[in-house]
Amino acid sequence: MLNAIDVIVSDLDASITFDRMLGLEFQVDARIPEHASCDLPNGLHLMPDTERLAASARPGWTRPAGSGLFLAFELGSPAEVDAAYAQLITAGRRGSREPWDGFWGMRYATVPDVPDPDGNGIDLYAPLSGE
Repeated sequence: MLNAIDVIVSDLDASITFDRMLGLEFQVDARIPEHASCDLPNGLHLMPDTERLAASARPGWTRPAGSGLFLAFELGSPAEVDAAYAQLITAGRRGSREPWDGFWGMRYATVPDVPDPDGNGIDLYAPLSGE
């Protein structure tokens, strides 16, 4: 059973600060300060680890170039999608497209140009019926 997503980050503090703008709250492990976790709904956990910690646990590991990872955040309404996108832009990130109403019934913002500090893309979405 999948119960955790481990994301390797270059700067744990920067990643946590960024993710807090999207409503996630992390606990840094007091025993291993290069590891944190966030409890998500349904028992899933998001766990950022520093590159140094990842390399120490995986001899010979080096960070691959690029990222194919997108973290998708479901928000409560289309207005919340717009507000979260605006918050990321105000924080100095660059977006590739303003939020739009997708033909599949969602207010959506795919923001590969607004990556988290490690280049992972961010999707924001909410059902159009949520307003």
